[in-house]
Amino acid sequence: MYNIVAAIFEVESEGYQALTTLAKTPILNDTTVLQMALVKRDNGYLKICDSFDSGVHTTNDTLIGGLVGSVLGMLGGPIGMLLMGSYGALAGSMVDAGDSLGSASLIEKVAEKLQDGDMAMIALVDETNEAELDNALAGYKVTVARFDAVVIADEVEEAQKIQKEMTRQTRKQLRDAKKQERKEKREARREKIKSDFAAFKAKLKKNKE
Repeated sequence: MYNIVAAIFEVESEGYQALTTLAKTPILNDTTVLQMALVKRDNGYLKICDSFDSGVHTTNDTLIGGLVGSVLGMLGGPIGMLLMGSYGALAGSMVDAGDSLGSASLIEKVAEKLQDGDMAMIALVDETNEAELDNALAGYKVTVARFDAVVIADEVEEAQKIQKEMTRQTRKQLRDAKKQERKEKREARREKIKSDFAAFKAKLKKNKE
């Protein structure tokens, strides 16, 4: 079964150690690690620290072949940033779009658990015995969660649609704000011209007297 495994490490160095160890032996008895990426949340942003690709193609590459990259794209993009609270005040204007994710379990859970400074490994694995990879990670201070890769592929597709809508809405808000700003400047300029003209008329009238 193809799974996306999300492992959040309490100790940063252990994340590097785990990826290095698995990269050396990506094929176990009942498990094949196809892709891995090590990421860190740094000052609210997602930073890719290291990665591994076995070069082994899945039986459905068009569906999940680039899934790890797509997941990272969602976590490091507007949706992930919104769920991790990194957009500040802007989050309020996009919260409805974020809520539309509904059951996007991996994106929501990783964004919720990944605190600033935390290290996480996102891996695509083909496994028939989940205990095997769990045992390989047992020596680390780590929280491990699994998600069906096919389900995650659907969630990523939905999240990408929502992200496009969020981007569209944000651009519209920025355009509207700019339009309002220009309108306010024009009104202020109109009042200034009106005031200057009134002062000019008053001066002319005084000179005639």
